Amino acid sequence: MARKRKIVVGVDGSPQSEAALRWAVGEAAADRGEVRAVLVRARDELLPGTSYAIQPHGRRPVAQDEDYAGLLRESVRKTLQNIENPPLVEDLVADGDPATELIKESSAADLLVVGSHGARMVTELLLGSVATQCVRHAHCPVVVLTAESAQRLS
Repeated sequence: MARKRKIVVGVDGSPQSEAALRWAVGEAAADRGEVRAVLVRARDELLPGTSYAIQPHGRRPVAQDEDYAGLLRESVRKTLQNIENPPLVEDLVADGDPATELIKESSAADLLVVGSHGARMVTELLLGSVATQCVRHAHCPVVVLTAESAQRLS
């Protein structure tokens, strides 16, 4: 029996990540693969103490009262509701830096799928983007869905 292809997809509630989830589920359904939907809850981290720090008081604010697991389950449920033979979809809520956690998950995956928010050049230059970091450091091939491709898939 052949091993099932495993696709990891980053989900954050944005239209781009919803499109990435739909695409990943469609790919997995086509070849009887499996999907691992990963939502990363950012930690309250100190930013570098320079004049370039974008956030006040040198901290990146984190919402404490959101139901991350519920958000992820709802995204998966909505995605699977119209699929005739849906693949197995496992959901995971992790804590940490989104790029770092997705790169870790990519080590056990055949494919990593992420949405691109199209960050402004200055923001991407200072902080980097999750999609860029995943493309550079993932342990498997990466598919990046842009805002334009997300609109076409909606």
